Amino acid sequence: MSIPPFGLRVGVVIPALDEADALPVVLSAIPIWVSCVVVADNGSTDGTASVARAHGAVVVVEPIKGYGRACLAALSALPPVDVVVFLDGDASDSPAEMTDLLIPIAEGAADMVIGSRTLGIRESGSLSPQQRFGNALACLLIRLIWGQSFSDLGPFRAIRKPVLDRLEMQDLDFGWTVEMQVRAAKLGVRAVEVPVSYRRRIGVSKVSRTIKGAVGAGTKILYVIGREAITGKQIQR
Repeated sequence: MSIPPFGLRVGVVIPALDEADALPVVLSAIPIWVSCVVVADNGSTDGTASVARAHGAVVVVEPIKGYGRACLAALSALPPVDVVVFLDGDASDSPAEMTDLLIPIAEGAADMVIGSRTLGIRESGSLSPQQRFGNALACLLIRLIWGQSFSDLGPFRAIRKPVLDRLEMQDLDFGWTVEMQVRAAKLGVRAVEVPVSYRRRIGVSKVSRTIKGAVGAGTKILYVIGREAITGKQIQR
């Protein structure tokens, strides 16, 4: 491990479900200055946990499926850090771009940075039409209700750990990313976006490539936005 850039202790959280083929690509690309990488094995049957351990990651097992549930399990195993980076385990994100997410935080310009696939370069076929539509609709609603502009709900993101703790995240599945952005907007968290590249994932998507998964994810995203709107436009600072 080398000295991290900007003097920040960075922890990486990777929720993973049957990502044994992709994880070697993902983990080998994570910068060596990252303090800790925690992979949450979310009920895999392909040896995901063994592959993650073999590549130096800390593994926590969360057998009950759910994206948010896996993220919460990984956070519980993370040692003290200054910044948490969330990263998918399917090799669609580029860990080498992690520094781009950290620069606004290190410079004091932001407390949360979203990696925007919309603003970045996307490989053809990496985002399905239903993903693009759902993200655009959710971002429009966030802007109309809370006045915070986002272009994407991308999973690749960095946030100061104390700020993340204040958000009191609770969603256990598809609503995790939108809940984070909505609660950050309600709390007045300084949030910015940076362009990130996006590739076709290794393996088969468990959500966006099936009608049931896409409908379920879209419904949950809208539910989270509605719930947060009903509970009040602002969180008490």
